[in-house]
Amino acid sequence: MSQAIRKSSKTTRPSTMGIQRDWYILDASKEPLGRLAVKAADLLAGKNRADYAPDVDMGAVVVVINAEKCVLTGKKSERKNYFRHSGTPGGLTITSFPEQIAKDATKPVYWAVKKMLPRNRQTDNRANNRLHVIIGDKHEFSQTMKPAN
Repeated sequence: MSQAIRKSSKTTRPSTMGIQRDWYILDASKEPLGRLAVKAADLLAGKNRADYAPDVDMGAVVVVINAEKCVLTGKKSERKNYFRHSGTPGGLTITSFPEQIAKDATKPVYWAVKKMLPRNRQTDNRANNRLHVIIGDKHEFSQTMKPAN
């Protein structure tokens, strides 16, 4: 009787040890806010990498420039509102999209990207530490940056 020869195969798992994070630059003036947020969220989560694993934080650093020039399609720019509540009765604050752009143009881009990230332990690290939203096209990041397609 012949025995089948067993080959040992190892499954490799990605690790964050010694990871070199890529830097990407996205221009908010070139596409609608939702499409920009999807690209940024995918890069932050690391879904563009061949060794992607949902439980390992392998994402890139994303810099979004020209945040004040972000656009919404259709009548969304007139109808979109941002809601906050203080927790007290009557504490609802509603801010329209044009008011929010005038007050702080980085917030709509930041909120759109953060809400497209998966809700887990890595969300705050990705959104707060590796997402940089900048007004204008001048930034202080001198890393070798790649334009994201």
